[in-house]
Amino acid sequence: MAYLRQNQSTLTAAEKKRFVAAVLALKRTGQYDEFVRMHIDFYVSDGDGGLRVAHMTPSFLPWHRKFLLEFERALQRVDPGVSVPYWDWTVDRSRTGSLWADNFLGGNGRLSDRQVMTGPFAYQNGDWTITEAVSEAEFLTRDFGRPRDPLDLPTPADLAWAMKDPRYDAEPWNSLTDTGFRNKLEGWTSGRGNDRWRNHNRVHRWVGGHMLGASSVNDPVFWLNHSFVDLCWSRWRERHGDAEPYLPARHPPRGRPQHGRIIAAREPMPPWDVRPVDLLEHRTLYRYA
Repeated sequence: MAYLRQNQSTLTAAEKKRFVAAVLALKRTGQYDEFVRMHIDFYVSDGDGGLRVAHMTPSFLPWHRKFLLEFERALQRVDPGVSVPYWDWTVDRSRTGSLWADNFLGGNGRLSDRQVMTGPFAYQNGDWTITEAVSEAEFLTRDFGRPRDPLDLPTPADLAWAMKDPRYDAEPWNSLTDTGFRNKLEGWTSGRGNDRWRNHNRVHRWVGGHMLGASSVNDPVFWLNHSFVDLCWSRWRERHGDAEPYLPARHPPRGRPQHGRIIAAREPMPPWDVRPVDLLEHRTLYRYA
């Protein structure tokens, strides 16, 4: 039977407690940090050589769907009643909303060093030490809205801009693609400064701290962001039922710039032996409330 992923704003205190407890249990056993390391290992940008599967690439959505499912299954081995809630950042935009409460994810970082001081993931509680990071400290950091260079969370109009595009993706199949739902939802644009970031990317920038870059999984809000991104992909498919569900259908031929750099619809995505076409439908596993 399919389980539910709920809007975080509808969770009861008991549901929040169970989710947090399961996340902390994975951290204690070291399993959580394995997910952090995986995301770091597979964060390959346009400017790097080799295969891109997680970011700046058509497989951004199916790769993160599988990543999220693997994390959710790990949580459910701790508590079968837990699933990953989603954060609708077009609606829940407050810095002091329920998402950031002391009984859930905790709040913003303090001014001096951006250290999160409240909630279950505060370093001072002794349960959340950062061990896998690129450049941040061993305590969880956040910097809501980046006051030194302010930006807001994505708006409903930002998301609508992505959702209305009827094409899944397009050449050059990277962060420079100016049409296609995938890149518009992932959030790369040709804008300058903060105007460059849209949707998913803008959320990472708005939270700041550890949510910037490859080690963003260190902040548990990562999962709630990607749960909503996954929901948006599901809604896009419902809206554009006649569209090709994933592109490219075939691998770029030898001699093309993206040959060997991206995943076609029926090619396996590392580190799993699963293809994008195998992850197009989720309703037998989970559905959204």
